[in-house]
Formats: sequence, C-alpha cells, structure tokens
Amino acid sequence: MKKIQVFTDGSCLGNPGRGGWASILRYGKHTKELFGSEAHTTNNRMELTAAIRAFAALNEPCEVEITTDSQYVKNGVEKWMANWKRNGWKTSEKKPVLNQDLWVALDAALARHTVKWVWTKGHADHADNNRCDELARTAAEQQSSSS
Repeated sequence: MKKIQVFTDGSCLGNPGRGGWASILRYGKHTKELFGSEAHTTNNRMELTAAIRAFAALNEPCEVEITTDSQYVKNGVEKWMANWKRNGWKTSEKKPVLNQDLWVALDAALARHTVKWVWTKGHADHADNNRCDELARTAAEQQSSSS
C-alpha cells in the first residue's frame, strides 16, 4: 500500500465570506498541490473541503498521514463522527451536525484508506502548513482553483 503524506488548510475572508482550501499531497519525490475556492462559506467548511479533495485525488487505497491545523476536523473524525453516525448525524444535544454534507463526504472518502491524523499549530513554523495557508488564502482572495 502506498504511503502518502497530506497537508491541508482552509481559509475564509470573513466567516462566513469568501473561502479557499488547499491540500498538498506527497508520495516519494512527487508533490501535488490542490486548491480551490467558494464564494460564500465558512472556515470550517473549507478545512473539511481541503481534506475531502485530498482524499478524492488518491486513485487507490493508501496509507495516509494527514496533517491539519484544524482541531475541528481532527476531533470530528477521531472523537465525534462515530457517535454522530450512530445518532443519525445528530449531536449529543440531538441537533443536526453542522456541515453534515461534508462530514458524510469525508467519512466516505476515509473508508478506502488507512489514515493517521496529525495536528500542527497553524501560522507557526510548519512549512507545508504555511504553504497550504498561502494557497488557501490566495484562492479565497482570487476565487481560483487548481482543478
């Protein structure tokens, strides 16, 4: 099974506002940068979209180490999603899960892969996280996409 490193970030100019997402995928000597934007969204939606789009770019099941600065995404997958699914995508307060469409898509994308989640502090000294932040912010500002 291929071992892939993934780095993701989301950006939002205003929250809600113009948003951007970015992912960097690394396999051996190969690096692929993905990014895109939405006209009216939130930071959390862009963080989720970055992860979804990264997994969508993988053509076969892989062993993935994904690094994010989003506690929302990491905790969502590792701590909350199993209960949300069991409760029909409702929170412990019986309210609908926010961004359910993206959580469902991420859950489906994860099913094919062996995934390890890693958190890094945002806007710090992690070069790949900083590059994702730059790509996501630029996509939000310019409303552009690599796809």
